[in-house]
Amino acid sequence: MLAEELKKNIQFTYTQLLKSRGLIPRYGQKKMIAEITNNLEILIEEDSAVPPISVIEAGTGTGKTLAYLLGVIPLAQKLGYKTVISTATIALQEQVVFKDIPEVLEGSDFKFTFALAKGRRRYICLSKLNMLLDGSDSLQALMDLYGDELTDPNDDDKSLYESMLSELNNGNWSGDREDWKNPLSDTKWQPLTVDRRQCSGANCSYFRNCCFYSARDSLENADCIVSNHDLVLTDLAMGGGAILPEPEKCIYVFDEAHHLPIKSNNHFSAFTGIRGTEKWLGDYEKFVDRLIKYELITGDQQKKSKRLTENLIELLNTAWLLFEQLLETGKPPDKYEHDIRYIFDLGVIPEEVRNLSANLASDFSRLTSSLEKIDVDFRKVMDENSSQELVRLAEEWYPILGANIDRAESNLTLWLSYANQDPEDSVPKARWLSVKEIDNGSEIDLYSSPVLAAANLQEHLWEKCGGAILTSATLSALGQFAMIKQRAGLPDQTNYLRIPSPFDFANLAKFVIPKMNCDPSDTRKHTALLIDAIPKLLTPTSAALMLFSSRRQMLEVLEGLPVTWIDLILCQDDYQKAQLLKYHRQRIDEGEGSIIFGLASFAEGIDLPGKYCQHVLIAKIPFSPPNDPIEKTLASWLEMKGENPFMTLSVPDAAMRLVQASGRLLRSEKDSGRITLFDERIVNRRYGKAILESIPPYRKEIFLEDLS
Repeated sequence: MLAEELKKNIQFTYTQLLKSRGLIPRYGQKKMIAEITNNLEILIEEDSAVPPISVIEAGTGTGKTLAYLLGVIPLAQKLGYKTVISTATIALQEQVVFKDIPEVLEGSDFKFTFALAKGRRRYICLSKLNMLLDGSDSLQALMDLYGDELTDPNDDDKSLYESMLSELNNGNWSGDREDWKNPLSDTKWQPLTVDRRQCSGANCSYFRNCCFYSARDSLENADCIVSNHDLVLTDLAMGGGAILPEPEKCIYVFDEAHHLPIKSNNHFSAFTGIRGTEKWLGDYEKFVDRLIKYELITGDQQKKSKRLTENLIELLNTAWLLFEQLLETGKPPDKYEHDIRYIFDLGVIPEEVRNLSANLASDFSRLTSSLEKIDVDFRKVMDENSSQELVRLAEEWYPILGANIDRAESNLTLWLSYANQDPEDSVPKARWLSVKEIDNGSEIDLYSSPVLAAANLQEHLWEKCGGAILTSATLSALGQFAMIKQRAGLPDQTNYLRIPSPFDFANLAKFVIPKMNCDPSDTRKHTALLIDAIPKLLTPTSAALMLFSSRRQMLEVLEGLPVTWIDLILCQDDYQKAQLLKYHRQRIDEGEGSIIFGLASFAEGIDLPGKYCQHVLIAKIPFSPPNDPIEKTLASWLEMKGENPFMTLSVPDAAMRLVQASGRLLRSEKDSGRITLFDERIVNRRYGKAILESIPPYRKEIFLEDLS
């Protein structure tokens, strides 16, 4: 009965909103609202041991944001749950908060409270701000720890810090980076903020006025919290309820949910650099010497730390020699990718390396324990009635202590991953090495990452949450949801729904495959063809986006074009994304031509409506790079299980990427234009035909143009 009443209220609100904005009902939008409410109503009608989860692919133009706002929030309110909307980017997060939600509240009688949730790094730390103004020497120690240099603040910096403090004291600024009156560069902002480990929380003298905790307190009274995938994963990894509400009392909405598995893998990965770690250990010894000077630790603690750092540096030198030998058998340097990789087959570490890693893990475990003991001692000093000077020193040096704990824990996680074999019959972790050039020579970086997010998401999210909605314009591949189910570890009871886009694709855009007589595997010939094709297909006043799967090919095409065409091109390597898009729009507004050259990151999340993009050129079917360590490890595992990784992994993934890339053209019902794919394999290969059938129903023109 209650569920039926809720549905009627939702329908009424939907009608109100459409009337207030002069819109007509959208079939797909109504279908999405119905799917969400029907799936979640089990939470009202009966106790369910299995959280209800829905995966909804909503094509561009569906209006999915309004659909999930109306479908989730009223039900969550009745249950006393929180709605947590998680987006892939800060930009989309702010769009929901500053545009989509206000439109719902202003256009209907529906009432709910909402708040924007961001991580600590988005807020200024009052303690560090005052340290900067006071000239604290602990800040230099912190920057040394991370390999950066922090010079004494100049007059402009001091003026900025004083202005910030004044605006905070006057209540004119919340301490949020995005709300400051002028854009702040990373170099200006980094010294002003802390992460979780560097924050002393309630022990800080500035806790009552803390910008981050004040923002977090606002979440307690909000019905709807708008967050992002990274912050949600951070909270879940901490057990849930540390930053956001407890998962058991939350219904999550993951917008752009196809990013979630990748974000999860990144979040639970591990990394260290050998030379960088050696330098850090040297800086750590200096840090310990400072703590002795200020009588914040004992002499015994200093001696113990010195023995550990000496042992660790010796072990790291041995590791360097071992990994150098392995790298000699890896691929040669690539001037475009800037690294050398050695990928451990199926993530299996040789016994000699494994034994050394076990010793490193053991010593890093001791170092971590030692640092955590110092952490306890620092908190006692700040908590108890210690001298004012001792409390000041403990507060001042606490961020450096936290940063050291973070480095020690990161190394411990990495070396444990290299020391321990993956359990039999489990999905292996990807483990690999890379080399990069640094100021004083070379650095060997070590990586470890899950290849599937399934286990982590099952443990931290699907088994704990009140319910979840996953939505995006691209969640299926080749007409099936098998890939997202596998990568995200979605439960068997998950509901799936595809809602097609309302766009008239056939009349709005054409999808062109020219005749080339050239296979993209012949990189030299294919690159030459692209160089020749661009002046034929575009004009000096074109507004276009060209997408590449390889940085090497992108740069070689750029170098090979006539100078008059190079001047029209904005290459992703030359500008930050936001700046590049700004320049592009300015050129088009001024009646000039502009062509964007980009890689995978420009194949989605780029909004260039109408005149800003009338031609999308795609160099080839966007298969994942063959040397990607995570995909290579996953492929080897699937092959070992008797599956065909190319057909079960590479082809569906490429199909999804192609849909995303082609989707850059039509952003509204008023847009039109052309998509050109320079890859005949989509026609003459069996797998290519399957990919071609999976893209939206554009008007297809196959081999009508001859570029051979």
